[in-house]
Amino acid sequence: MSRAAGTASEELEAVPVPGSDPSQGFRALFEPRGVAVAGASSHPGKFGFVALHNILRHDFPGPVFAISLSGEEVLGLQALRSADELPDGGADLVVVCTPAAANVELLRACAARGVKAAFVTTAGYGEAGTEGERAEAELKEVAHELGVLLAGPNGQGLISTPASLCAQIVAPYPPPGRIAIVSQSGNFVSSFMNFAIQTGIGVSRAVSAGNASATTVPDYLAYYADDPATAVSLAYVEGLPDGRAFFDRIRPLAARKPIVVLKGGASPGGARAAASHTGALAADDKVFDGACRQAGVIRAATVEEAFEAAATFATQPLPRGPRVVVYTSAGGWGVVTADAISHSSLELLPLPEDLRADLDARLPPRWSRNNPVDLAGGETRDTIPECMELVARHPDVDAVIYLGMGIQSNEARLMPRAPGRPLRRGRGDGVGGDRQARVDRHRAGRYPSRQPGPGHRAGHGPSLLLVRQPRCRRP
Repeated sequence: MSRAAGTASEELEAVPVPGSDPSQGFRALFEPRGVAVAGASSHPGKFGFVALHNILRHDFPGPVFAISLSGEEVLGLQALRSADELPDGGADLVVVCTPAAANVELLRACAARGVKAAFVTTAGYGEAGTEGERAEAELKEVAHELGVLLAGPNGQGLISTPASLCAQIVAPYPPPGRIAIVSQSGNFVSSFMNFAIQTGIGVSRAVSAGNASATTVPDYLAYYADDPATAVSLAYVEGLPDGRAFFDRIRPLAARKPIVVLKGGASPGGARAAASHTGALAADDKVFDGACRQAGVIRAATVEEAFEAAATFATQPLPRGPRVVVYTSAGGWGVVTADAISHSSLELLPLPEDLRADLDARLPPRWSRNNPVDLAGGETRDTIPECMELVARHPDVDAVIYLGMGIQSNEARLMPRAPGRPLRRGRGDGVGGDRQARVDRHRAGRYPSRQPGPGHRAGHGPSLLLVRQPRCRRP
């Protein structure tokens, strides 16, 4: 019964499926008309319970089917005893929470009923040794034969906020937004989604690729590159059997839409852990770093930095050129940011005379009178937005790095009804800033309904993104 409508070694080349359009499989995965959960269970500790609960809890609008050999009622749904009992065309996505030995026949039965995509949460495949590798190869071959897009195995699931779909075996469900996530580790998907919940900067799609047997990280990135709901792709990878093929595929994708990558297995110890985790093969870290730069991919060093980079792309326009002004209330932060800019392709813009004169009229004589623009204690509730607007709207300024406004954000928080002016920016002016300051002022009514921008708690997040960005000019 349904609720009524209301790695083994990663193959990097996309594998065409006989008689199917690859986009049809991704549509079924991320925008399904109906969803079946195979292995549904009334036991709260089972994957089949958690996956079904998440789908129902987050109000997926299409029909939902529970499949369980026992035929028991699960979360208010009378379970089907077999996938053969699915109505024709009733579900185009199946979330598989059944033992590996049952999955080949399950796929055959689901495909016969019109299922076009299967997410397999089951572990014990390529990451578990020779027998698991054989089982994974058979699963992949059968999915290919049937024309079913195979996601996983050994993955935690997926979310798609445009479809109100939370088909995963873990808890976080982020707010809707423009970041699309793919990860070889399910826990990193959860980490990124928790950052989305914390910051309010949301997610469009997220998928735990698991062993990526048939559908690989580049396959998901290719889908995201054409996805109108997505502004930036965020990926975690552990290893690459063919680094050249990987970068050949993602280079043109990065030219169309920003890609941020976090890589595990950078050290010998990490590489060994990755091999036992998803069966991933390590790639030389220095070579990987250089290949990212050549491909125009942003490589992040930490989980937080990766999310902040993606969040910046999702909420801020790309700079129209390399000329940067650093705008700060903390002199030391301005100094180290200027140092970082000097080691990048960006330019620390000599302050134009007309802009210096405008700032002179609004700031105390002790301000730096140069770039970085160090306000030197002259910042107030009025001078911060007023001077920032002067800087951001100047025709010679392509981007502003905005640092150290935490004290003033606290002032704004204490005066929630104080009138304020939103910052107006010229088209193409990129602005980075301190996350807490932006969140606090957003809550205090200093900014309109626009989402708060990202930033490291010490004010360095967008600065790092800007100075590491391979291409900042608009085409």
